[in-house]
Amino acid sequence: MNIGVIGTGYVGLVVGACFAESGNDVVCVDNNAEKIAKLKKGIIPIYEPGLPEIIERNAREERLTFSTDLDAAVKKSFIIFIAVGTPTSSTGAADLTAIREVAAGIGRAMDRYKVIVTKSTVPVGTTDQIREIIKKETKHHFDVVSNPEFLKQGAAVEDFMKPDRVVVGADQVHAGEILRDLYAPFVRTGRPVMLMDIRTAEMLKYAANAFLAARISFMNEIANLCEHVGANIELIRNGLASDERIGPAFLFAGVGFGGSCFPKDTLALIHTGREHEYPMKILEAVSDVNTNQSLRFIGKVRTHFGGKLSDKRIGVWGLAFKPRTNDMRDAPSLKIIESLLSDGATITAYDPEAMEEAKRVFGNRIQLATNNYACLEGADALLLVTEWQTFRNPNFDRMKSMMRQPVVFDGRNIYDPVQMRQLGFTYYGVGRI
Repeated sequence: MNIGVIGTGYVGLVVGACFAESGNDVVCVDNNAEKIAKLKKGIIPIYEPGLPEIIERNAREERLTFSTDLDAAVKKSFIIFIAVGTPTSSTGAADLTAIREVAAGIGRAMDRYKVIVTKSTVPVGTTDQIREIIKKETKHHFDVVSNPEFLKQGAAVEDFMKPDRVVVGADQVHAGEILRDLYAPFVRTGRPVMLMDIRTAEMLKYAANAFLAARISFMNEIANLCEHVGANIELIRNGLASDERIGPAFLFAGVGFGGSCFPKDTLALIHTGREHEYPMKILEAVSDVNTNQSLRFIGKVRTHFGGKLSDKRIGVWGLAFKPRTNDMRDAPSLKIIESLLSDGATITAYDPEAMEEAKRVFGNRIQLATNNYACLEGADALLLVTEWQTFRNPNFDRMKSMMRQPVVFDGRNIYDPVQMRQLGFTYYGVGRI
């Protein structure tokens, strides 16, 4: 099948590559000529395990191509996925500028029947808007479908190839069945393709992300209270996880959630509620707790040093918003580092994959180390912000010998407090004394 994917970000690249891997002819389109030129050379702009190999193989076998020519891609393709960004606007709403521009471009380029699929995360009613925009630009028949993505960064390829479920929102049965056929190779083990109306599919995407964000903020609230009453959030997490009604996922306390989805989608759903005069009180609290969680972490650092950080050297382990990605969008590290810089601290940081992105964000305002231990040379404290696997079992004796003061602020609770103190470290976790 001929498929066009408009947008070559985290979603578009994974969607295009994985559809090509199942035998389809796919063209990925972007208006960023520099990005397309790099993709044609095999240079992948994101870190996503397994993705470079799939792109290289399918590009070599000519099932996957890259282009800046939207018009040609639309004419060639039967199914066209819209996978452009929907960033948060100043009001908290999703900015649909790119969506509207792409929809109009698709309409102008159409030469026969097409199925247009909204893959981007969009507010309820957006796919209806896309239909109206295209209708103004073409006389050709077409159908629009909502097909929200549920890809975890760091495991996006696996999520696409082996999905928990595929959600298809279609007001026309024929269009829904086309998508069901397209996804058939990925659900052979019996995972469901869930057909529903378009608005419900759009809402489901936001509901899923907001629910997971709520679990994280709930655990952070409980962790914060644990610090006041002397309880241990890790033992509480284990107790909750063993309850079949709750399960183990997204129960880890820490410095808060980040990335391109949870913060943005929570704010967008809050905005949708306000538009319809229905305040989303729980989600407003979820967002507030998340904003404050990084501030609480910074507060521990300030308190330890008596509010005087101007002569302190701080090492930071982890810059990406989560392991197995180089994405720093809304990462807790951004707020933490900016606050420490404003206090006059000197920051040395390391991340296994996000160093180039950190260089773009911070420039020369922080020092970027060649490895995790280089961060600690003369450091007055270490801040563990992202729980990369390489940080989980370091050489603590080596760490202690390199640091000016053996102080660790563990923002992800990956170290044992008792062991750390026995080794001579001053240790601060989240939700445990």
